[in-house]
Amino acid sequence: MKPNLPGLVWVKARASGGNNSNGCLERAVLPDGRIAIRDSEDPDTVITVTAHSWTCFLDGARNGELDVPA
Repeated sequence: MKPNLPGLVWVKARASGGNNSNGCLERAVLPDGRIAIRDSEDPDTVITVTAHSWTCFLDGARNGELDVPA
């Protein structure tokens, strides 16, 4: 999905190396509260999730539940 919404504020983690780096996930909050997610290397491909789903994802990431097996 590519939201046709001008003025979205895309944010990426500081660990990504700042606003000029590529290969990072970015998120924006849509007017209805859903979260838009995209890869900075493919900004035209956007997925959206509910705020609750995003919160659950972040919680799982913080707790190591989503770590990629070594």
